[in-house]
Amino acid sequence: MKRANLGSVQSATIKKVLGHIGRYRWLVLLSLLLSAATVGLTLTVPILVGQAIDGIIGAGAVRFDVIWPLLWRIGLCVALTALGQWVMNAINNRITFDVVRDLREEALARINRMPLSYIDAHPHGEIVSRVIADADQFADGLLMGFTQLFSGVLTILITLAFMFSQNAMIALVVVAVTPLSLFVARFIARRTYAMFQLQSQTRGEQTAFIDERIGNLKVVQAYGREAAETARFDEINERLKDCSMKATFFSSLTNPCTRFVNSVVYALVALAGALSALTPGSAMTVGTLTAFLSYANQYTKPFNEISGVITELQNAVACAARLFELIEAPTEIPDAKGAAPLVNVRGGVEWRGVDFSYVPERPLIRDFNLSVQPGQRVAIVGPTGCGKTTLINLLMRFYEPNAGSIAVDGRDTRDIPRHSLRAAYGMVLQDTWLKAGTIRENIAMGMPDARMAQVEAAAKAAHAHAFIQRLPDGYDTEIGEDGGLLSQGQKQLLCIARVMLSGGVAMTGEDGLSLPPMLILDEATSSIDTRTELKIQSAFARMMKGRTSFIVAHRLSTIREADVILVMKDGRIIEQGTHESLLAQGGFYKKLYESQFLGVRQ
Repeated sequence: MKRANLGSVQSATIKKVLGHIGRYRWLVLLSLLLSAATVGLTLTVPILVGQAIDGIIGAGAVRFDVIWPLLWRIGLCVALTALGQWVMNAINNRITFDVVRDLREEALARINRMPLSYIDAHPHGEIVSRVIADADQFADGLLMGFTQLFSGVLTILITLAFMFSQNAMIALVVVAVTPLSLFVARFIARRTYAMFQLQSQTRGEQTAFIDERIGNLKVVQAYGREAAETARFDEINERLKDCSMKATFFSSLTNPCTRFVNSVVYALVALAGALSALTPGSAMTVGTLTAFLSYANQYTKPFNEISGVITELQNAVACAARLFELIEAPTEIPDAKGAAPLVNVRGGVEWRGVDFSYVPERPLIRDFNLSVQPGQRVAIVGPTGCGKTTLINLLMRFYEPNAGSIAVDGRDTRDIPRHSLRAAYGMVLQDTWLKAGTIRENIAMGMPDARMAQVEAAAKAAHAHAFIQRLPDGYDTEIGEDGGLLSQGQKQLLCIARVMLSGGVAMTGEDGLSLPPMLILDEATSSIDTRTELKIQSAFARMMKGRTSFIVAHRLSTIREADVILVMKDGRIIEQGTHESLLAQGGFYKKLYESQFLGVRQ
């Protein structure tokens, strides 16, 4: 049953690959025509060589008038064959890498449309392995298929035609033994696909492991986990070695087995041809026998090549299956038909009976109701895991509610295009993210056309200008992925400068820019020292003026000025009010506040 399932997956994958190759059908047709031409020219040479041999009658009786024209024709055939193969290889390379380029573009486009639930549930390194390593393996197999499989099949067919035209009896001997070679190749190939599939999966697991450990090397070293993680890597590496060795061993049996069968074919042709040439009155000459032996070699050679190609194709199809699995992974729920973008956003947000859980059996948010008026500053506090960041994910439609609805200005967010909804927010997340590029490019990510003066003003508002000037090239300093050697606090300041720029702190009304009417600050100052934080709070206050703002914070000192504070616990709002009113209630908020400011007079 399992083997049948693998076979169906393999067949489905091959159909998908052929569908992508079909986009370049004219190049494929031209490649096939060139392949047929080169094979025909290659197989013409043995006939010419046989005729030249027949022109050598005996010692001192060489017919040069026959041999020299044949030698010129042989040279012309060889030259045309070389030219045709060069052009054919160039076309095959073009087809292969165009197909792989298309697949990678489709994979990246699919990743951009995937729900965060898929990205969160799959190791990033494993996804990278599919797009990079599996695509490369697929390209290698596909290129070998184009360069050797087509020409090999055509060589077999055209060689048979030549042999039947010369001597049907000997040709039938060759055909009779051929199925044995095909059976051997197919028997081994069917058993190597599962091994190559396991090899590809284990390679992806190893890539994910390396990616995760390199990205968190400081944590590994800080907790002294080097030996344990090395042992874990060795275990994965050992499994990869085992499955790779098995796949290579079984696939390597194909070539010597088919070579043995092909040698039998060659011996039978030599024996039958020699007996025929010795028979009085036979049309079989020494030259014809030479041509036949050359054809027998030409006929059997593709079987050896095809057996190697089949092995590579097994690997390529296994890699392609993993790549198609990514390309066909579920995407975000499409925007509703007729969904209209947000215009003239005032910033009113309403939650109506929202239920949500990341895992069905573990409910997180239950029957959540909230009404936020335009321009209000809403702070969300509570213990770790109570659902604060989850509310932000739902606001941005990174995740969809399991039940209930969220409305902006009275419109259900599911009736608003995601791009339009997300463009209405400016946000700083708890986890900083910087791309490889200059400081300026990172600050201006949300507004690539921003002027230098605007970028500097945003950096000054975020109190990042001073440390940026100390960098080797200032705003043109190149930083690596995720900030390179910048401290966590400096990276967070750049992210704050980014939202300052898109949030309008650095701009005047004369710029005529449409500024985000809503802001999300999810632990935006968690990695910044207290003194700098106090300065940034004043910039945030200016930015939040007149805009609906959602502030997630563990430091309760940063949310005293909020219009309303939501106290969450176990996915529910248990208290709601201003800072003073919540302290007066003497409930859960007061306990949280006192735990942070024990002994501080209020």
